[in-house]
Parts: sequence; structure tokens; C-alpha cells
Amino acid sequence: MSEDRSRVWAADMSAAYDRYLVPAVFRPFADDLAARVARHRPRRVLELAAGTGALTQALTALPGTEVVATDLNTAMVEVGSARVPAATWRAADAMDLPFEDDEFDLVACQFGVMFFPDRPGAYGQIARVLRPGGRFLFNSWGPLAAHEVEAAVIDALAGCFPDDPPTFLARVPHGYSDADRIRADLAAAGLRSAEVETVDAVCRADSALDLATGYCRGTPLRFEIEARGDLESTTRAVEAFLAERYGPGPVAGRMSALVVSAAN
Repeated sequence: MSEDRSRVWAADMSAAYDRYLVPAVFRPFADDLAARVARHRPRRVLELAAGTGALTQALTALPGTEVVATDLNTAMVEVGSARVPAATWRAADAMDLPFEDDEFDLVACQFGVMFFPDRPGAYGQIARVLRPGGRFLFNSWGPLAAHEVEAAVIDALAGCFPDDPPTFLARVPHGYSDADRIRADLAAAGLRSAEVETVDAVCRADSALDLATGYCRGTPLRFEIEARGDLESTTRAVEAFLAERYGPGPVAGRMSALVVSAAN
């Protein structure tokens, strides 16, 4: 699957993502990132790759903050705008932001930079729309081994397709976990004083089925699975693998991310 394909989501993927993955995987880091945004007391915030609004919801709760939430995928914008109507939503590509220079006090991005096909180029766009002295805050997944559940999903899929295992999770979400590389990309775009911190959290889900459904049906893994076999039977196989590893009840696994702050 090409990097461009990994950025495009089918319309029904957003519902599975929002129901099964946001509470278990994304909300803990969204709360952390929103708390960091609050320390800067921004008046106007641009959110990139907002998805269905996990971070957006927390940002709109900040007093005196106007939030413009964007995502490349219109399906995500439709779900997000219904869930978090307090933000202004629009479809937008981080590679070509449709905003004026110096328009925002802060730009935030929750696990989206890994999908940018040209990160220094996207960071240049972010620097352009930030006012002088503005901040760019984002998070990016750490190494795959530091996310126990996603590593287990990869192991399960390797068992389903031993000759050609899906690589999306390792290649894209966990493919941008080098702090030095991140700092270099930001510096290339003129963003400075980049601080990179590792934050740990726990992935918690009600069941193995919830996580299997979320990953197989609510992420671009779906395209790789459908290119290799049957989506339903693969989802069940991933569920069985996770249940065997974590037990028949709730699932809990360690996960970590890099949190980055840079100045314009």
C-alpha cells in the first residue's frame, strides 16, 4: 500500500476508529497534549489530522480558545464536526494549508505527522500559518515494541499471512520514532527549540474483539488485509490471538509516544 493510500480512509472506517480505538488508544495522549496546549494559553489554535475529535474535544474546553480542526479525510470531518460542534471544522491537507500567514497562536497534531508524505514541507506550512513566537505541539508513536497491543496485532497478522504480512503499523504509525530525525525535520522548516519527551500510557479496552475490530476495520490495515484475504475471518483471527495473549476479559497493554514542542 502506498503512503498516499495510507492517508485516505473509507467512509465507514471512521466509525470503527472512533468507537473502538479512540477511548482505548488515543484519549490518554489527547488529554496529555491538551494539558500542554493549555499552558501556552493560545487564543487561536489550528489542529491538523483531527480525526474524529479526540484532541479537539479537549481543546475546545480550554477557556478563551478558538479551535479550527482539520483533517484530510472528509469522513473524519463529518464525524468530528458532529461530535465536537464547538470547533470550526474543515477538510484540509497539511501539505497545502488553506490559511493566511501568521493566523494561529498554536498548531497541534495528535498522531498525524507520521502520515505526512513530506514532513519538512508540512512543517514549513505550519511555520507559515503560525504567528512569530507561536508553538507547534504534536505527538508521534514510539517504537512498535513499546506499544504492546499493536505489536500483538502485528504478530497475529503475521500468522494470518506468513508469506506477506501487513506492514502498515510498523511502517507508518511507528515509522517516525527517532527524536533526532524529528528535530532535524523541524529545523529544516525553520522551527526551533524542539523539545522531545517520551510519555507512557496504558491501552485499555473492554475486550479483544473491540481492539481487533478497531485495528482491522478502523485503520488503513483494512486495505492491506483486504488485499490479502477476507476481512471478517482475519478480524476473528486477530481477536482470538489477542484473547489468548491477554485473556477473555478486558485488555490492558503498555504504550508510549514522543511528545514534541517547537517554536516558530
